[in-house]
Amino acid sequence: MTFFDPVAAEYDEWYKTPVGRFIDEVETSLAFDLFTPRPGTHVLDVGCGSGNFSLKLAAKGCRVTGIDISPAMLALARKKAAAAGLSVEFLEMNVYALKFPAATFDAVFSMACFEFITEPAKAFAEMWRVLKPGGDLLIGAIHRDSAWGRFYREEARRPGSVFRHAVFTARSDLENLAPEHLIHIAECVFIPPTAPPERFNWEEEKRLAKTERGGFIIATWRKPADGTS
Repeated sequence: MTFFDPVAAEYDEWYKTPVGRFIDEVETSLAFDLFTPRPGTHVLDVGCGSGNFSLKLAAKGCRVTGIDISPAMLALARKKAAAAGLSVEFLEMNVYALKFPAATFDAVFSMACFEFITEPAKAFAEMWRVLKPGGDLLIGAIHRDSAWGRFYREEARRPGSVFRHAVFTARSDLENLAPEHLIHIAECVFIPPTAPPERFNWEEEKRLAKTERGGFIIATWRKPADGTS
């Protein structure tokens, strides 16, 4: 059992709340601005959790393999995929030892997983290894140096919080992962966690983007087409 298993259902329910739905919409919008899913693209979703992004990628015609270390999360993901009529392969697997040959996937995704990765360079190297030359790798993570980062660091002090296991990511942490291959890095979720629910809307998000640091960072890298690392 992992520390995510007992909270899997609660975690998944957050996406159904008004604030959760809006934040998911904002993060999805930015992710798909930076990476355009194309039908037939074979995508690895690392730390897929309850399948949030796996299902979105599959709905866009991608061939998706989602991996996670939490059996409870994977059970939820399989149930949701079946209900949606989507074909997704979900596997219990650790990112530090991916059981795939080199250059297996056209693209690699990891959204809201790196917060819980204690060895980011090792995880990145494995994700890079299984990515095909010419493919894109996308990582999205809570921005440590933001209002949301401070909020979750406070949350980490609460007994039983999964964020007690988190290692929060700064923008520079992502920029320093294979900087020679970094092609995009951007922020989103500028509305602070203390805002009332009615303020979670696109107008407010765009207004605060001019003055605030985003609570979520997304970066993309491209593996050279000639296969050099």
